[in-house]
Amino acid sequence: MIEKHLEITNSTGLHARPASNLVENASKFKSKITIEKEGRSVDAKSILGILSLGANKGSRIRLTTEGEDEEQAAQELIDLLNSFVE
Repeated sequence: MIEKHLEITNSTGLHARPASNLVENASKFKSKITIEKEGRSVDAKSILGILSLGANKGSRIRLTTEGEDEEQAAQELIDLLNSFVE
């Protein structure tokens, strides 16, 4: 299992397009992928889950990957989240 703490730097947070991109990329992996904000954890492969977190700019999240491709999943999703700068 890999856990990584990140800060949302995108001016709009994890809403609409960034959330959709995250779900699309997370769905490529077999690993279980979750995102947690303030003690609430959601499946990163669920658009409704991601949107329900209300992760705005400056929010601290924890990305967790667990499974056979967890390392690749973690790295790609971290890179993706860090690329959401507007």
